[in-house]
Amino acid sequence: MNLFQWLKPPRRNKVPDLTPEQLRRLDGLPNPSVFDEKPLRRQRWVVLDLETSGLNMNRDEVLSIGAVVIEDGAIDLGQQFERTLLRPDHKLSPSVLIHGLGPSAIAAGSEPVDALLDFMEFVGSSPLLAFHAPFDQHMIGRALKESLGYRLQHPFLDVAEIAPLLFPQACLRQAGLDDWTGFFGLHAEERHHASADALVTAELALILFSHARRQDMDSPARLEQCLAKWRRRQQSHSF
Repeated sequence: MNLFQWLKPPRRNKVPDLTPEQLRRLDGLPNPSVFDEKPLRRQRWVVLDLETSGLNMNRDEVLSIGAVVIEDGAIDLGQQFERTLLRPDHKLSPSVLIHGLGPSAIAAGSEPVDALLDFMEFVGSSPLLAFHAPFDQHMIGRALKESLGYRLQHPFLDVAEIAPLLFPQACLRQAGLDDWTGFFGLHAEERHHASADALVTAELALILFSHARRQDMDSPARLEQCLAKWRRRQQSHSF
């Protein structure tokens, strides 16, 4: 083993109580892709939304995962993902009731290890999009580490940052998903539901990608670079 191999963090820590089949699936997950210069419409994106038991990123848990795919410049409704990560004996909490996860949904919930494996197989090597992505990235990353010993390395882009980058005239920098969907005239059939929120986030992302192309940001790498510069400007203006 050379020095660089020794320094590289392990992709998977040892986790007890995984079956041989679960370990086989875990080891078969593809490596994540990196942002490159291909046009935005040629990139497969997985748009993620989570429902959680609260907003504490170190204590609260993922309740459900919703995701949809953007591919070939369009939302592919044939590629959708939805799982509830609750066991039948999970106690109801106010947040569970807010998210509409009643006893029947809990009883039908998937065991977290298999649900998370299903999700990562759905993601494949694709980068992810989310609204307020740092929260979703931390929560799903923590769930993967705790349940599978898997270290999430897939790149994320934050739709909540892309929108004000491209539309500063909207003056909605601190806005939520409802504010931006309202700004563009979009309508979510059902809010506080992971799959519905993922779908409307994907619709918003497609509008933003169209405008990104017009502003010379027509690749994942270029968009990420422009976001990094925009983020530094925002931080400098806050002092």
